[in-house]
Amino acid sequence: MPQSLGSVPIHLIVSTKHRQPFISDDVRESLHRYMSTAFKSCDSPAVLINSVEDHVHALFHLARTVTISSVVEEVKKSSSKWIKTQGSSLSEFSWQAGYGAFGVSESNVAAVRRYIEQQREHHRKVSFQ
Repeated sequence: MPQSLGSVPIHLIVSTKHRQPFISDDVRESLHRYMSTAFKSCDSPAVLINSVEDHVHALFHLARTVTISSVVEEVKKSSSKWIKTQGSSLSEFSWQAGYGAFGVSESNVAAVRRYIEQQREHHRKVSFQ
């Protein structure tokens, strides 16, 4: 076979360190755009990114030549450096060391998208903790 193809949708959840509420409306959309660029630089394009004050959900397509851990490390590292430049109130920002990453079957991608899109409403009713 001359080519290798793959489609591996991943649902990623990353939390701020100590679940500090750093992700305010002032920085949220810019953070999502920055993280989207970081995913793209790993050849693992983001489908959707959404967040609440203390964590981010992302749905992305994992490139066939990289590991989940390498993509997550790069996205967290670069976005952490970037967000610290967005104001003095964010100078202490960092991500929690761990993360959740879950493979999503193609038949469930639409449901995961809806879940991610509705994070703010969801967490008004259900605590992340």
